[in-house]
Amino acid sequence: MRGTIPALGGFTGLTQEFIMGSTADKASGIANKAAGNVKEGVGKAVGSEQMQAEGKAQQMKGEAQKAMGDAKDKVKDIADKANDAVQKKL
Repeated sequence: MRGTIPALGGFTGLTQEFIMGSTADKASGIANKAAGNVKEGVGKAVGSEQMQAEGKAQQMKGEAQKAMGDAKDKVKDIADKANDAVQKKL
């Protein structure tokens, strides 16, 4: 489902999937970061450099996912503010 943003000339690029995906991205990011932390710890405990590296990589993936969710929230906030400003002028 697409909504329009009058301030952007009826721009319809923000989909419900995009907006609702921010929560899923943040949740996945937190989960990956936690799992990666555990994997890195287990790797240290058993002396596996590969497992430690995989854990660090998973943590970085989690950080990136969370950042994507935060960015989607910011885009939505900006679009909402632009829409509100246009509605006030109408």
